[in-house]
Amino acid sequence: MTLKCRECRECNGIACRGEIPGVGGKDTGRSFIRNVEAFRNVRINMDVCAQPGNVSTEAHILGMDLSVPVFMAPVAGIRGNYGADIDDHDYNLMMLDGCDLAGIRGFTGDGIDLEGLFAGSARAVNDHDGHGIVTIKPWVKEGIDARIEILSKLKFDMAAMDIDAAGLPLLRAGKTPVETKTAEALRYVRERLGKPFIVKGVMTVNAALTAVEAGCDAIVVSNHGGRVLDDTPGTIEVLPEIAEAVKGKITILLDGGVRSGNDIFKALALGADGVLIGRPLALACIKGGAEGVRDAVGKLQAQLRDTMLMTGCHVLKDITSDKVRIM
Repeated sequence: MTLKCRECRECNGIACRGEIPGVGGKDTGRSFIRNVEAFRNVRINMDVCAQPGNVSTEAHILGMDLSVPVFMAPVAGIRGNYGADIDDHDYNLMMLDGCDLAGIRGFTGDGIDLEGLFAGSARAVNDHDGHGIVTIKPWVKEGIDARIEILSKLKFDMAAMDIDAAGLPLLRAGKTPVETKTAEALRYVRERLGKPFIVKGVMTVNAALTAVEAGCDAIVVSNHGGRVLDDTPGTIEVLPEIAEAVKGKITILLDGGVRSGNDIFKALALGADGVLIGRPLALACIKGGAEGVRDAVGKLQAQLRDTMLMTGCHVLKDITSDKVRIM
């Protein structure tokens, strides 16, 4: 299979900068690159002067029991962005199968194609006993209502809105456009859904507090993988200030630049409850199907377990800010 993705040794956005369609970041690609590089400025404090004992990576997030605090991020446009000879429906089926095998959950995608991309993805979640998070783009009210009508007949764990997709030109210019969202607009979606609701695309304290005001259940600190605005900070750079403002008021997830179990550890230490991973797990799914996802998540889990062992952490709540240092 010949893919647009170069499958770099480290998925860091350098080789594919500006390649959209494709997997690169917008314009210079610096936002994507920064997401990855910023993790390298967080160092782990090794400390094995600790009580011996078993290490568990199990997490309980938003009522879901997970083998590791990882979610597959929403990915859409598989043919256009990855060059893979599969459509989004088949990708989502494999992705959700892989998440089931790995003991995690996945986010499905959304797009202009209401019946094909959105409804097909939502039905894939329904067919997995509702085990998945359905993503809705930040459409104007007409587009939101159409999608909620589809969801009213289906099973799904919860829904998310990637408000950062308001920056996608193709969606802004569509027949049913996307828009930025206020607390009132987010509250409308939460109340119509009647399910836990996640807001993805939070990069400031103001946005996090807006999600809390709207009654949302979780936020995802994310800059859409660097695909909507050039020159943003890395997501791990803004996480501590956001966590300081809303920790304990709302579940905090982080997306962007997570490439290893060490990175998962760093995100948890700086205030996240879990992470989303997009490009690397999407590529594992495209190339290896459900088993590819299972194996990739298993590697992340093993890395996280090793890091916890070498820092005196037995369970996830032991991963605190003193376990890392920011350089």
